[in-house]
Amino acid sequence: MIKLNKKILSLFKNKYFLSLLVFFIWLLIFDQNNLIDRVSNIHKLNQLEKEKKYYLHKIEQDEKRMNELKTDKKNLEKFAREQYLMKKDNEDIFVIVDKNKKE
Repeated sequence: MIKLNKKILSLFKNKYFLSLLVFFIWLLIFDQNNLIDRVSNIHKLNQLEKEKKYYLHKIEQDEKRMNELKTDKKNLEKFAREQYLMKKDNEDIFVIVDKNKKE
């Protein structure tokens, strides 16, 4: 135990070790690209990559849906009726809302 204390004490008396220690502390805490900023940037990057993946998936779905609407007239009519409440000239549409259903 005493030998260990002497080794540690002699290590801290060494000016090169102290200068390296100060340098590393400076890099880890005070530098522009410090460790704390790096960790937060990595977290943000992971979050942005997840968002990118989500939006690429949504774009793919929308392109598929748009292709279906361009090629099939029945799908286009169904989409217009559901999304924009369009109707033919000679028909009436009644919208029934369920009061028990929560949105």
